[in-house]
Amino acid sequence: MTPTDPAPIPGWLREILRCPACGSTLRDEAGPEHPELVCTATDCARAYRVEDGIPVLLVDEARRPA
Repeated sequence: MTPTDPAPIPGWLREILRCPACGSTLRDEAGPEHPELVCTATDCARAYRVEDGIPVLLVDEARRPA
């Protein structure tokens, strides 16, 4: 897997994951260094990295949109 590949997270887990900051759903995206789960709420839009298939859902470590 390269850093730009989508997050390899099982579908059942994807269904229950939510943004810890606002509670919105998350979508898979390719981040600059790691796959990411990005909040679908336009006012939040935080990006959470996925390392070795494990989402890091920490608000303090989320990347904010540019």
